[in-house]
This record gives sequence, C-alpha cells and structure tokens, in this order.
Amino acid sequence: LTKITDCMATQVQRYVQNLSKASIYHLPEWCDIAKTVFGKNYNYYLALRREDHICGVLPLLHMKSYLFGDYYVSMPYFNYGGAVADNNEIEQLLIEHAINDVTKTHGSTHIEFRDTRPRSSAMPVRTDKVAMMLELPETASQLKKELGSKIRAQIKRPIREGAFYKIGKIDLLSDFYTVFSRNMRDLGTPVYSITFFAEILKKFPDNTFLIVVYIQNTPVAAAFLIRFRETMEVPWASTDREFNRFGVNMFMYFSMLELAIDMGCTRFDFGRSSKDSGTYRFKKQWGAAEKQLYWHYWLRNRRSIPMLNPDNKKYRLLIDVWKRLPIPVANTIGPHIVKHLP
Repeated sequence: LTKITDCMATQVQRYVQNLSKASIYHLPEWCDIAKTVFGKNYNYYLALRREDHICGVLPLLHMKSYLFGDYYVSMPYFNYGGAVADNNEIEQLLIEHAINDVTKTHGSTHIEFRDTRPRSSAMPVRTDKVAMMLELPETASQLKKELGSKIRAQIKRPIREGAFYKIGKIDLLSDFYTVFSRNMRDLGTPVYSITFFAEILKKFPDNTFLIVVYIQNTPVAAAFLIRFRETMEVPWASTDREFNRFGVNMFMYFSMLELAIDMGCTRFDFGRSSKDSGTYRFKKQWGAAEKQLYWHYWLRNRRSIPMLNPDNKKYRLLIDVWKRLPIPVANTIGPHIVKHLP
C-alpha cells in the first residue's frame, strides 16, 4: 500500500479507466481540483502487487473547518469514490490502511467511504440514499414511446413558449451559473464557485457538457453533465422558479437523455435522492430504477453517524435565512462555506 506519486499518474488513470466498478471520481484529477479550488489536502492510496502494478485505489479528501469539524471523505461533493480494487480483500486492505493512517496522524472525528456495495458488518453504514439509473434505448424515438403520452405532453409544453436549448462547454458556463446559483439560493443552499465548474471543464474536456434552456434568450434551466464510459450523469441541474410553470425541467431532462443516446450511452445516472422524496419521484417517472448507496463510516470514540446535510433539523434556521439573501451576497459567501460540506 502506498500513496500516489506524480510518476504513477498515467498508470493510475489507465487502471481506473479499465476497472469496470470504478467511477470517474476515482481519478486523481478530482483531488487536484479540490486542492486547486478549495485548498483541500488529500491522500490518494494505491494497492500494488509489484512496484508498478496497481491493483486498487482509494482517494481520500481532508475536510476541516471551524463550522463543520475535522473529517475525511472518499469522495466528497459526489456520490461515488470508495475503495475499488481487483477484489474485495484488497478493497478492505485499502480501507483499513486509510483508517490506520488517519488515526495515527490526525485528530479527525470520522471517515466516510461512499460505496456502492455493503462492506464489513462492523462498519456503521447509511443506506438512506439511492442513485437513480435509467437504462437507455437505442434511439430517442424509442425513449419517447416508452415515456408515455403524459410525459411527452409535458416535454412539448415549454416549446410552445419558445423554449430551445444549447449544448456547450465553457461558452455556456456563465448562463449555467446564473440559473444554478439562483436556484441554490432559493433552496437555501450555499453555492459552489463558478471556478469549481470551470476547473472541471478544464480537467475533463472530453467528459463534460453543459445544457442550457432558454426562453426569449433568457436562461431558465441548466445542467452540468459528466460522461464516463457508457454512462451519462447529471450531478447538477437547476431551473429558474419563475419559469417552472412551463415545465422547463421536463424539456431539459429529455434533452439530456436525447444527448446521452445520441452519444452512444446506454445508461443515464440521475444522481442521488432520499427514498420517496420529491426528487426521487421526479426521477422515477422517467423510468429510473434504484441503485442502493452504502456510505460506510469509521467513527472515533464510537460517535454517532454525522448528518452534515440539509435534512438535519439543526440547519433549518440557517437555510431559511439563506433563502432571503440577495444573490450577489449568497454567491460571495456561499463558496467559502460549501467547500467544507461533503
């Protein structure tokens, strides 16, 4: 077991690309993005059979702030990133090594491993989140037939209002961020900086896409897409509340699915949801099926599993206050807070 060095970066990238159970978030570039944009320190662990034969990886970011404490996550900001390796035994070795490393050198309260399968029964686990996955047909016309008449009517509704969409990259970032940052303020959630998204587009030019929906040349809905192998994922999607009555979200989501099919993807990842929540039901209507997420924990001194998310009741007052902030103020303060949230 070792930590990554610059000379091994190419081998690591090749290993992650070729390991079917690995996600794009296992690539070391994400650690670099967190370091560059958020100033986060990280450990990137490798399991080696020989000096240069990689058989497992585990990225681990250090999250430390006065507000939210001192802890590690593999990987924050996204749904995946726990240990992946040639077999389960090597994955467990990576987990144990990371725990031993952290406990020896840091005073962190916990480590969160974002897994897609259950681990040792000795590890506390959260199972309240699921990813929503849709297996895609070969053509967009097939998808329309499968969706049914009600969904098709909702997709067409914004078109009558003059809605159209653009697909792009850095050229659409400003319009994307206009919609995204307003929506985050309306939800009472601190927003990432625009630099974060610019850095992702820069690091992954072949994997990332932006879709922005316009009505009368005003951006009213926007999404950030990430493709890895045959899967297209939407980590971030937002709409302007003033235009929700036109169903712009339905038009945008079909546009995303259509793009994924046109690019040869066989699966669409709608992102995570709490079971039976509003977002869960929205994704379910597209035909998406649950993929259980298992977030495992090492907890110092047998602490309880942390709940650093908007569902935690103790953050309710802060969320209500945030919703009332002017957008320029929220966009200025938000990035300094959200970088510490997993």
